[in-house]
Amino acid sequence: MQLSDLPEIQYTIWSADLHGHRFHIKLRIENPSSGGQIVQMPTWIPGSYLIRDFSKHIETIEAYVVHQPNAPLHLERIDNDQWRLPVVNGPIEILTTVYAFDSSVRAAYLDTERAFINPSSVCLSVQGQESVPCALILIPPKDTVADHWTVQTGLKAAKVDDQGYGFYLAKDYDDLLDHPIAMGVFQIAHWKSHGVSHSMAIQGCVHEVDLQRLATDLQAICACTIDLFEPKTHQAPFENYLFLTNAVLAGYGGLEHRNSTALLCRRDQIPQLNTPLDEATYREFLGLCSHEYFHAWLVKRIQPKAFQPYQLDRRNHTRLLWLFEGFTSYYDDLQLLRSKRVDLTTYLKLVANNWNGILRSPGRLKQSLADSSFDAWTKYYQADENTPNAVVSYYGKGALLALGLDLQIRAFTNDRQSLDDFMRLLWREHGVTMEGVSEEGLDYLIHTLLGTGFTKTWNQLKSRYIFGVEDIPLNKWFNSDFISVKRKVHTKVEKIKLQLGLRHTDSNGWLKITHVLDGGAAQLAGLASGDVLASINGERITPARWDKVLASLIDEQAISICFYRDDLEHECMTVLEEHQMPDQYDVSPVE
Repeated sequence: MQLSDLPEIQYTIWSADLHGHRFHIKLRIENPSSGGQIVQMPTWIPGSYLIRDFSKHIETIEAYVVHQPNAPLHLERIDNDQWRLPVVNGPIEILTTVYAFDSSVRAAYLDTERAFINPSSVCLSVQGQESVPCALILIPPKDTVADHWTVQTGLKAAKVDDQGYGFYLAKDYDDLLDHPIAMGVFQIAHWKSHGVSHSMAIQGCVHEVDLQRLATDLQAICACTIDLFEPKTHQAPFENYLFLTNAVLAGYGGLEHRNSTALLCRRDQIPQLNTPLDEATYREFLGLCSHEYFHAWLVKRIQPKAFQPYQLDRRNHTRLLWLFEGFTSYYDDLQLLRSKRVDLTTYLKLVANNWNGILRSPGRLKQSLADSSFDAWTKYYQADENTPNAVVSYYGKGALLALGLDLQIRAFTNDRQSLDDFMRLLWREHGVTMEGVSEEGLDYLIHTLLGTGFTKTWNQLKSRYIFGVEDIPLNKWFNSDFISVKRKVHTKVEKIKLQLGLRHTDSNGWLKITHVLDGGAAQLAGLASGDVLASINGERITPARWDKVLASLIDEQAISICFYRDDLEHECMTVLEEHQMPDQYDVSPVE
């Protein structure tokens, strides 16, 4: 490939300093704006609804006319994330140094072990030319520790070497941002689901990964999801798919992209040969994979109209995240069941765990799903000590709503239709066409699928559980012929913990309170986040003695609690009462 064959917007990335965690990024603009080109760094990354101000990681920025490299151009600062260049004739280049040491799936990272790039955290946009095709040129690190590194990305390769360094092409700036890049040494699993090539590239595992087991399990999950949306054609909306997985000591999360996902997990969640595996933690990892893969349809192609296009310089509000994240959360575990990765008993335990978790959060009675979605930027993604009392998760309660809607559709149609039919209609109307879903757009789809006879039920679902704050009555909606729902029977210590209504962490051998829930005995006592518990009824509390001390407590009896706040000793009294117990359920198959 010749330089003359490249698009008019070109990004070149290379590691400036592995030990100092810095990338160099050169942006070449062949035809800058005649009025003075403006460039801008995104403030957030799609899929993670928080203003992150990626420009804060730019250490240096310089600009030149290509044919006059010794005459730097003045860059006028417009805002923290915007710069204006003077009017010039001919191509210009902008060189930035970006600090990269964010180990999450949302930004960029560089050290002597690996490199990871979300282009949204390192690549400036060229204002007015976001729709122009662009090229990305990756240059290998010069440090010998990176000699065996390879490149893993879903971005379209134009001309690359055996290690993956070289030229990549993107349809436009949005396409560039939607393809994370990982570099380093990988263990890679390959499989095909309905003829489509899939891979998982894993970094961070000390032992040899059981690639065959991963490939077998993920093949089944991916095929099951393709079948959900295209049961007749079995066609995926991409030519290949890549799971980029970074395994660490402690961490968990994922971020969706159009033909790939970036995953963060614990090493012990990955199956490794000759190494004990906790099946529950592995199941959790498979659920994460299922969740992010489902997003290739729901979010990356079926999108809120509010995200078309993404405006990366500001918050993009929608009241529909309960659909895009909540319904995905419902299906991520359901696909494990359908692909036979878990049995029905295990699946129903996962449902009960989510349901009980929502019922333990007082915020569910204050914030609606619609408001939770709209306020994600300032509440859900900026959680604090009061978040459980003020916020409901559009992931967790959204998944319960999806289950409830599924049950209601099945009951209304005598099992002739289900939520699957709604998802396929949503796919045909808004995924295949890429026409965004308006804030009121679901009414038409529900009417199209189920007719006017379901309108009353749908309107009640909306008013009570989407725009209202009522608990979703799954215990009434499950078909009792197949599913048993019973009040959960707790041990004495479990019950006392629920009545206390506090969350804590281990702090150097002390129990430090992180959250105090509305209505619990801890709040009645006057305890607060940050308090360090010393004793209950004269018995010292430590993480090791916590359960033993709680087991000695008695309902309706006054409890004396000694604690420290700002290193000053305090004492308070409280009582354990029956009304402090939140509703909790066991869900299981009928035998």
